[in-house]
Amino acid sequence: MHTHDLTRWQHEHVFDSGNQLAERGAKAVMWITLVMMVVEIAGGWWFNSMALLADGWHMSSHALALGLSAFAYVAARNYARDARFAFGTWKIEVLAGYTSAILLVCVAIVMVVSSVERLLSPRPIHFQEAIFVAGLGLAVNLLCAYILGGVRHEHDHKHDDQHDHHDLNLKSAYLHVIADAATSVFAIVALAGGWLYGWSWLDPVMGIIGAGLIVIWARGLIADTGKVLLDREMDHGVVEEIRDVIAKDFSNSGSALSDLHVWRVGKSAYSVALVVVTHDHTLTPDQVRSALQIHEELVHVTVEINQYA
Repeated sequence: MHTHDLTRWQHEHVFDSGNQLAERGAKAVMWITLVMMVVEIAGGWWFNSMALLADGWHMSSHALALGLSAFAYVAARNYARDARFAFGTWKIEVLAGYTSAILLVCVAIVMVVSSVERLLSPRPIHFQEAIFVAGLGLAVNLLCAYILGGVRHEHDHKHDDQHDHHDLNLKSAYLHVIADAATSVFAIVALAGGWLYGWSWLDPVMGIIGAGLIVIWARGLIADTGKVLLDREMDHGVVEEIRDVIAKDFSNSGSALSDLHVWRVGKSAYSVALVVVTHDHTLTPDQVRSALQIHEELVHVTVEINQYA
């Protein structure tokens, strides 16, 4: 068989179109976050505020995570047609989201350790100046949340089933910004309490509370991204739909599904490998693939037919 005869049977393995709007949003938010990070860390050291300093270092991890998110979009796009990626490059974005979640946990640990140190060895705090810087940080965080929130709304608006179409990389970037905003709120509350009522202990306590909240958010993101990276998709609704198609269309001919593997290769795209055992010697893989075409999310279907003797 000549090479040109094979081309009609070949196809690309680009199963996800990417998210260029999210890529631009992640880059913009990264630069805004970097600038504010420097301001908050400097302000925290100068005014001796643990809550403000924790917010600044927390923001530094977000700048790194946002940069990672932007890099993941670029890498997934640039390597989309690289033959070394058997099922496309979408999981580069998911891996970035998973790494961002791990960074969130690391930041939370640092915040707890630093806050405990301040509880044991309290230092004087310049409350009014620190509140001003924390307020500025909150404003920046809200701006970043507005940018990424708009991107998420635009992305989800294009799909009817939002659960299946979440951009986990974008979700991780958004969570970093929201966590940063929450930390800024805690810092302002702590500083206000110390300034008005002399509750200096509230500053490190709020650092611990903020760390706990961050861990809760990170845990959910780790679960979502880890599920995709480990191909844990066999409890998804599409699996039962595949079983139903085989049972409905082929059981009368003595055919049955003996093996099935389903895994995600894009936000709304799945790859399938299945084995059908049958008494029907006329059954072909093309017939099975044709029957499964009613499910548009199945973008790569591999079928094996085993016939009884």
